Amino acid sequence: MASTSTQSPLASPTFTLGDRTVKRVGYGAMQLAGPGVFGPPRDHQAALAVLRAAVERGVDHIDTADIYGPHITNRLIKEALHPYPDNLTIVTKVGARRGADGSWNRAASPAELAIQVDENRANLGLDRLEVVNLRLMFDTLGPAEGPVEEAVEALADIKRRGVIGHIGISNATPAQVAAARAITDIVCVQNLYNIAHRADDALIDALAKDGIAYVPFFPLGGFSPLQSAALNGVAARLGATPMQVALAWLLRRSPNILLIPGTSSVTHLEQNLAAGALALPEDALAELDAIGNTPAG
Repeated sequence: MASTSTQSPLASPTFTLGDRTVKRVGYGAMQLAGPGVFGPPRDHQAALAVLRAAVERGVDHIDTADIYGPHITNRLIKEALHPYPDNLTIVTKVGARRGADGSWNRAASPAELAIQVDENRANLGLDRLEVVNLRLMFDTLGPAEGPVEEAVEALADIKRRGVIGHIGISNATPAQVAAARAITDIVCVQNLYNIAHRADDALIDALAKDGIAYVPFFPLGGFSPLQSAALNGVAARLGATPMQVALAWLLRRSPNILLIPGTSSVTHLEQNLAAGALALPEDALAELDAIGNTPAG
């Protein structure tokens, strides 16, 4: 007979992000832009409403980037929330440009990074950016080895001038994370990670020991049909959505994981925020853990 015991509530609902303490379930603004994260939202007022609802419901960590739109999400955030609550931590990212066709292009020279930092500040209405992630673009589909030293040193120089509070890195390999940490303090790593894609297991554990946040993106990304079926089955049994189960699993995977699920719907926002309170029975956890070993096809 399967165990019916449940995991206890999260040991801590918060974690450190630089010198700030944030709730572990935040909000990602990427989906507020138009299709393909390009152009304006379908419903401008609805986008503003989602942002305001997030803060009203206690979200204190918003992830964004001036390449979303481009410029769209940052301007929406400013319109909806400025002047910002004192406890709100906005994390943005640099290292890429959008082409006129919506393409994602690497733009990580010191001069390009300086311009992007200033654009983020202007569009968010901030003199100082709390956290800036360097988004690596050696391969737009995922992490790929490549030198990070020049870009990290450029951001560290901007940080010394007081324009950036803290630096993170995104879409990075463990070697790139180590190279960045040799240059400056890294407060967060933002990579693809979910129940099915667990290449960063060792990295997450190492970062947790050093008190560094890990921010997974695409919590439902890249599942095979078999893996999706397994997740859907657990969700149906628990009376939850697959996204809620995926988020709850991530929260219980490691205490340094911060979530930034994105949505353009207030209803879906509330469902995502409720994932923090979702109890996962031990038998469900065993099924979810096994998804990462389920072959594709």
